Amino acid sequence: MLWVALSLPCAPDGTRPSSDALHGLATWALQFTPRVAIADEAVVLEIEASTRLFGGRRALHERIVGEADDLGIAAIGWAPNSLAALACTRAGVRNGLRRPLPELLDALPMEVLSAVAPHRLTLAQLGCRTLGDMRHLPRGGISRRFGKDLLRAMDQAYGLRPETHGWVELPETFRARLELMSRVETAPALLFGARRLLVQLCGWLAARRAGTTAFTLRWAHDAMRSREAGEGGELTIRTAQPMRQIEHLCRLLAEHLARVKLQAPVGDLALEAIDVVPLEEHSASLLPDPKNESESLALVLERIAARLSPERVRRPVLCEDDRLEWAQHWQWALQPMPRQRVAPSDVPQPTFVLAEPQLLAVRDHRPMYQGPLMLLSGPHRVEGGWWHRSEGDGGGDASTHHLERDYWVALSQHAGVLWIYQERLAGDATAWYLHGSFA
Repeated sequence: MLWVALSLPCAPDGTRPSSDALHGLATWALQFTPRVAIADEAVVLEIEASTRLFGGRRALHERIVGEADDLGIAAIGWAPNSLAALACTRAGVRNGLRRPLPELLDALPMEVLSAVAPHRLTLAQLGCRTLGDMRHLPRGGISRRFGKDLLRAMDQAYGLRPETHGWVELPETFRARLELMSRVETAPALLFGARRLLVQLCGWLAARRAGTTAFTLRWAHDAMRSREAGEGGELTIRTAQPMRQIEHLCRLLAEHLARVKLQAPVGDLALEAIDVVPLEEHSASLLPDPKNESESLALVLERIAARLSPERVRRPVLCEDDRLEWAQHWQWALQPMPRQRVAPSDVPQPTFVLAEPQLLAVRDHRPMYQGPLMLLSGPHRVEGGWWHRSEGDGGGDASTHHLERDYWVALSQHAGVLWIYQERLAGDATAWYLHGSFA
């Protein structure tokens, strides 16, 4: 399992982040995985099943870290479970996957577990400074003296007991609020706080696979305002097409804020999505999009070869050869395709072919594969390969390519329809081989 903990900064007096801030962060995180939960001052998310979707652990890590500054995240921690990830964020350890979990946690201060807080003074008097010190205490004594909650939290952090979470559900509508750290007196300066709300909006839109064509930014004036200033103001932004690109939305909002004049200092911001419509996803694959009929395969291969280098892109080419091993070969994708017409073969062609033919057991002159085989059709004679003596083997022996086989379509009671053959040039013509199977 792979868990990530995203911790928001606490107030100087130790007050935890507001519920609005935590739920806003959780809403943004739902674009990566539906398994998101709030734990104390942090949001934890299980992303093991999502790493492949986002291009692997490194790519997902870079994306989360890249947006962390805009969201005001104070610390990020990775670990095999949520409590360990939360402990890493509190201890300043970003990557908790480099060492075995017991070795990692034993070195952390005991305060990284929330369950320790009620018993911190008593544990310190017992000489405990780290989680490793606590783990070496008698389990029975911990349970009797400190209750089962502490022992349960330690077992869950060390992966000895499963965790339970209350998952955050994706809201049907988007409304987010942000209390500014200081009073803002000019409208363009509101963009700094509004960007954080827009990042949350884009995360919510990504989780819903949608885009917005209109959103409203509202601001509330400071309580010490004049009566003429009113309680606040608002600004509605509309886009020409559904959008969830953060940079585009920020530039658009900045253009509108430049023409706004605030009547009083602003202390709070609120963002609401007005119009939300499904957004048609564009394929991120290197392969051609079936909906884009104007893009030919040749152009796609050129683009892939430019990214990966021409030597790494090959295409199959059919050959005029009845031997299945030689019926096709691979050439560089940018090489011209040979102009030849391959006539259809009269020999049945299997769906799946073994890399190496498998020698079959024989009983009473009948081939065996998970029981006796019933021959349905055949023989289908396949012969060829003698021309390789002069084509590409430097005049050497062509016996490794020349073959003469009699193929049969056989039925197995358990394995289905198979493709088997006898090697007529072999010393023992009674030997049977399995070469493939039919779907």
